[in-house]
Amino acid sequence: MPYLDSQLLESVSERRRRLRGALLFGAQRQRRSVDERVGKVFAGVVIAAVVCAGCVGWSFVTHRVVGKTPYGGSVQPSGGSGSPSVPSLTR
Repeated sequence: MPYLDSQLLESVSERRRRLRGALLFGAQRQRRSVDERVGKVFAGVVIAAVVCAGCVGWSFVTHRVVGKTPYGGSVQPSGGSGSPSVPSLTR
């Protein structure tokens, strides 16, 4: 007898799960999987953009704090102390 009870409970739970799915998604089950994939792709693009922005921000901050270019030269501070010097092309 306990076997029949568990079987009945299992069938009722399966029926409820199917009804819930039909209520939420209707006949568009294929669209649901496409929508889920589009959401995951969009989330991936957003995460990639945040990571790229973080890398650019980190590079900017370290460039300003350290004061050197990645190629070994030093960065000239751009203040309001006159115009920048431009090498003359005349001899």
